[in-house]
Amino acid sequence: MNRLFGKGKSKEPPPSLNDCIAGVDGRADSIDKKIARLDAELIKYKDQMKKMREGPAKNAVKQKALRVLKQKKMYEQQSDNLRQQSFNMEQTNYATQSLKDTKTTVAAMKLGVKDMKREFKKINIDEIEDLQDDMADMLEQADEVQEALGRSYGTPEIDEDDLQAELDALGDEMLMDNDNTFLDEAINAPNAPSKEPGADTVKDGLPVDEFGLPQMTS
Repeated sequence: MNRLFGKGKSKEPPPSLNDCIAGVDGRADSIDKKIARLDAELIKYKDQMKKMREGPAKNAVKQKALRVLKQKKMYEQQSDNLRQQSFNMEQTNYATQSLKDTKTTVAAMKLGVKDMKREFKKINIDEIEDLQDDMADMLEQADEVQEALGRSYGTPEIDEDDLQAELDALGDEMLMDNDNTFLDEAINAPNAPSKEPGADTVKDGLPVDEFGLPQMTS
């Protein structure tokens, strides 16, 4: 069959936008190199004209310089056009990639919502409410057990007024316990005798007792 009708050629994939951008940038780079060579040629002609006198020879060099400058302007215009084309394609590529990323994000979000719905179906809200009620009942029962264990037995009944009176009196006793006036009395008390009782001594020619007071003579 292939001999009769021939074998169909396989279709080549169309060029991608990145390939187009790379091709245009390569052309623009090649043109920029030509512009650089023309700049060097213009500098050479300019230096020659500075050293030459006015005349046919200088005019010939000037015409060459003008022709090179014209070529340079044309190349610069081509380079600008190519750079603009590359920029436009890059913007298109960026927008296309952003749309692809958005599509991927939306697909992932849909899958996530689907998974959430599937997991929510496994949860019974009534069971959760019943579980909360059971926990509340258990905690209440635990409090009752603790209260029962801490119950007091054989405690005499005491009148509330008597308790209040005793509390007030207790406050007065505490104030009395905090009274420090006895310290002042201790400070103002006379010093202890430095000699044993009955020991005589003399002060200003007069005999004194152990407290430093004049002795009474009979």
